[in-house]
Amino acid sequence: MTFAPPQSVKAILGPTNTGKTYFAIERMLAHPTGMIGLPLRLLAREVYQRCVERVGEGAVALVTGEERIVPPKPRFWVCTVEAMPMDIRVDCVAIDEIQTAIDFDRGHVFTDRILNARGSMETLLLGAATMAPIIRKLLPHAEIIDRPRFSQLTYAGSKKISRQPARSAIVAFSASMAALPVGTRTAASGFPKSPAKGRCIGEDGRWKALPASNSATQSIPSAA
Repeated sequence: MTFAPPQSVKAILGPTNTGKTYFAIERMLAHPTGMIGLPLRLLAREVYQRCVERVGEGAVALVTGEERIVPPKPRFWVCTVEAMPMDIRVDCVAIDEIQTAIDFDRGHVFTDRILNARGSMETLLLGAATMAPIIRKLLPHAEIIDRPRFSQLTYAGSKKISRQPARSAIVAFSASMAALPVGTRTAASGFPKSPAKGRCIGEDGRWKALPASNSATQSIPSAA
């Protein structure tokens, strides 16, 4: 990769559900070549599939810690941030969830990508608005673009798991909670369920992601 002119670096910052990743995918695909670094393997797989649908399987590579699909001449690279090949020159580079730079275990990789990963034409840094002062300090010439939330999040009150409406996503903060209490209760309620764990990898993670798009699945217990 190479350093791009300062004016080509844009930080797209805002809360969740503001279309930042979608915006980055569209911008990347508008260039002849591009690369996007994502924080999760499952998200990388989803973005890879979306890009394949747009530009074809032969034009897109997927590189994560557990999976590597590289056609002979890919124009676009979809990677986890840690797996991004830094020796490849592309026109557009996007880094998602840059606030992970503050993480104790993974932060050094995200910090390196913020400072060094550059597209020759455009670089997009996506993340939370809390990163604005840090970006201003590290990259004073970067353009900061605020993204407003598209929908309003509200607290609906406490409800029993068995009374959740169809197509609900139930997020647990440990695998044991998702697999036992949450999974058991959704099964007892008669809902078809699709468990998705945050650390699913490779083929296992890919196939566990598929039921979420199945209309018969009414609850999705997930370990964050």
